Amino acid sequence: MKEYLEVANDPILWLMSLPVVVLVAIQAIIFSKKAFKTASLVQLTKKEAKDAFRVGAISAIGPALAVFVVMLGMMAVVGAPMTWLRLSVIGAAPTELAASTMGAQAMGVEFGGEGYGVLQFANSVWAMTLNGIGWLLFVGLFAHKLEGIRDRVSGGDSKLTGEIGGAAMLGAMAYLVGGHLIAGSGRLIAALASAIAMIVLVKLSGKIPKLVEYNLGISMVIGMVAAIIYMG
Repeated sequence: MKEYLEVANDPILWLMSLPVVVLVAIQAIIFSKKAFKTASLVQLTKKEAKDAFRVGAISAIGPALAVFVVMLGMMAVVGAPMTWLRLSVIGAAPTELAASTMGAQAMGVEFGGEGYGVLQFANSVWAMTLNGIGWLLFVGLFAHKLEGIRDRVSGGDSKLTGEIGGAAMLGAMAYLVGGHLIAGSGRLIAALASAIAMIVLVKLSGKIPKLVEYNLGISMVIGMVAAIIYMG
């Protein structure tokens, strides 16, 4: 084991990471309770709220598996405590991996390669931390203004608001998938297999309504399996 990994896996780092991870878990519990408590304000029944929660939980399985795979790779380089902390707070494994890699490259070495030591590890941690600050500042300073901006853009038209929201969602999804389509290979296969699976599942959902809740999770798993088979 490299010498710096003794620092990266030091019990002190576990203790320093623990409060943040516990705080994230507490926030998740509080948000879930408040969501159930206020469901009636938007005309959601308890059953609909529980169904929405279940759909969200099932849909999270696919992304969680992808994060888990990247997590194993990050743990081998930046240690388990920092990986646990960063992926608990941010959760975007590719972003964290890219930031930590850039931190190493800024020091003139490859991430986890020859010459990657304590100083380079510290720089990777700094890069990951600074990379996440922008999002936190934006949410803290401007999140409460977004509702007003949306109403101003739509002029208070609820139908137009729905169409703007749908268009924004489509744009975001196209942005996320576009890179995988261009990259080709297993990523292209995963995107195409997931898309075909989703189309088939949506058709089947007309006959089996309960299937709707599981469409996203199933299509993601099918995409991953197809990519794994393709890559051999």
